[in-house]
Amino acid sequence: MNKKMRELLNKIAQKRMSARDFMDGENKDLEKAATLMDEADELQKEYDLEARMYEAEKEDNTPTEEEVKEERAAKAEKDSVKAVAEAIRKVAKTLNEGTGTGTEGGYTVPSDIVTKIQELREAKASLEDLVTVESVSTMSGERTFKTRKQKKGFSKVGEKSAIGKTEGPAFSRIKYTIEKYAGYLPITNELLEDSDENLVNTVLGWLADESRATRNNLILTAIKTKAAKAIDVGIKGIKYVLNVTLGQAFKPTSVVVTNDDGLNYLDQLEDKNGRPLLNPDPTDSTKLQIRSGATVVPVVVLPNDDMTSEENKIPFIIGDLKEGIVLFDRKKINIMTSNTAVVGSGDDAINAFEDDCTVFRGIEREDVEVRDEKAFENCYIDVTPAVAENNEEVA
Repeated sequence: MNKKMRELLNKIAQKRMSARDFMDGENKDLEKAATLMDEADELQKEYDLEARMYEAEKEDNTPTEEEVKEERAAKAEKDSVKAVAEAIRKVAKTLNEGTGTGTEGGYTVPSDIVTKIQELREAKASLEDLVTVESVSTMSGERTFKTRKQKKGFSKVGEKSAIGKTEGPAFSRIKYTIEKYAGYLPITNELLEDSDENLVNTVLGWLADESRATRNNLILTAIKTKAAKAIDVGIKGIKYVLNVTLGQAFKPTSVVVTNDDGLNYLDQLEDKNGRPLLNPDPTDSTKLQIRSGATVVPVVVLPNDDMTSEENKIPFIIGDLKEGIVLFDRKKINIMTSNTAVVGSGDDAINAFEDDCTVFRGIEREDVEVRDEKAFENCYIDVTPAVAENNEEVA
């Protein structure tokens, strides 16, 4: 009920009370009583109309189901950020008071924040999206995977002859052992007293970027269990790997992974008509693809810091990494803190107590294994002759 509706109700009540007074007693006047009741009826009509409009406006202002979901999601995110910030401060405070020993004072990041870390991790160049990721709840175990195998077909059988056995599918058995990976981040104690968003963004941003680099390194290490082999310069070497080495079993789902040097190399390749072979994906301009004959292959570029070139040998990983590599994710991230720890050495050493800061230690657990080594090739293109030629031209 709004203000106008309350005012109308008061007026209606007053009119009716006055009409009652003219119906009884010495001042009895039926005409005046009738007039007052007519006025009350008109006010009643106005009230009814105002009530209808009020209800209609309420319906118009009612948020849609989508708006309600968005509002709930925003509130949940805000509450989650606040909860994490409070937990981080609580952990730091516990250790600051000297009551935390051993593994006490640690904080397991909740699943919704783990999802946020994953989103931040994927915002930069990450190989995790290219491989198979399996969540596990144990520290070790085994998995059986069906691998691709060349089919030979049925054998010819004569009338009333025995039917021979056909080869069944091939399987591979993979063992995994979850390992712990950790790092630390010193932050000022002033930041602990800062806003929830600043504190959480700093800590989660650090965890996400370190996690991304860690997983990239583990995936690259697994890939490098296959000896690197040289391929021809230009597009010919890449074509051969796709068309022959990988073949139709893996070519349609293959990608080319390289670094900044490789991007620069591919960016200079042209076809016979002078058209670049490397182009943006027409459906997503942020992604790149390269033409290899009739096939268009996605190109993923890692920073040189994550994937280095050695002695003018530019790395190119070509293949279906979903089939080739599996990442076993324990999906547990822990944060521990200390305001008395001494970390680092030499000029980089940090004394948390003297420097008035709190050292955060992030821990996560995973393992990366080769699933099918035939699904990818670890290659490189040696550009030493081209570099030497350029140097001679400059000289």
